[in-house]
Amino acid sequence: MNYRAFKLSKYPQGKITMDIFDQVSLPMPALKEGEFLVKQTHMSLDPAMRTWLQERDDSYMPPVQIGEVMRSYGVGEVVESLNPRFPAGSRVVGVTGWSEYVLGNEEMTIIDPSVSAEAVLSIFYITGLTAYAGLMKIGMPKKGETLVVTGAAGSVGSLVGQLAKAEGLRVVGIAGSDEKCKWLVDELGFDAAINYKSDNLEAQLSAAAPNGVDIFYENTGGPIQEIIFNQLNRFGRVIVCGVIADYDSAIPAKGPSWVDINLKSLRVQGFIATDYLEISDEAVSVLGNYLAQGKIQYKTHTVEGFENLPEGLMMLFKGENTGKFVVKF
Repeated sequence: MNYRAFKLSKYPQGKITMDIFDQVSLPMPALKEGEFLVKQTHMSLDPAMRTWLQERDDSYMPPVQIGEVMRSYGVGEVVESLNPRFPAGSRVVGVTGWSEYVLGNEEMTIIDPSVSAEAVLSIFYITGLTAYAGLMKIGMPKKGETLVVTGAAGSVGSLVGQLAKAEGLRVVGIAGSDEKCKWLVDELGFDAAINYKSDNLEAQLSAAAPNGVDIFYENTGGPIQEIIFNQLNRFGRVIVCGVIADYDSAIPAKGPSWVDINLKSLRVQGFIATDYLEISDEAVSVLGNYLAQGKIQYKTHTVEGFENLPEGLMMLFKGENTGKFVVKF
């Protein structure tokens, strides 16, 4: 018996294209003692996947190599096991890859069968940890402060904004369409949302954040970055979670003024969620309580079909999703 997988055939030059992946057929592995086999059912598509396709050796994770199965996070069911910790029938989440079946690993986590795969990928795994660690541990929010979050209609950004509202902050979201902005305000409870493709962005931000910006949660980069940075208050904090607008560029855009960082006593910190794995239980507890209280919610953009993984990844980088992007098969 064979299963389908996607392997990386070449590194992208600029934007991700369909031809950098090859769909292949692989033989089902024979299990050895201690191994277990997972049939994937849901796969997460994330902006970080573009950084895994960069040929650099100084990142937090080595790049996917040519000829390797594309890396991803996924949820699946253990269908065969020679490992008593992961019995057949268990549902697990972890680092998997673009393949219908994958050999499990000890770093996978068994998930509560009452929790949907969509909820796990949207809140109770890396996405939730990213939002929680970045805002709470780096941003150190205080009630009454103002937060601006870019990529606000994405999986991390939408969760950051809701968490900040639950913590008593004023929240301004930046998104790429009027429809997304309406969703942020009307359904998620953001105080204001700005379409970065519209005009008079400086004035719009000043009106949305009349007391200035205390915390800037950066997911996207692009021209809006400088506008937000210039309206930071003294002792402001910038949380650099991602710069998706620069991932396709050989030369990233120029960064903020170090003079302002100095004179306004700003703190600018990049971070990777996996550096905060030790607080995973804390993040799950806090986010779970807020979810139960109705203070946060999640939305998934679901594409059906394993064969649609490459197209789905291209859609993600075009900003065609609202909420968490999941491929189900």
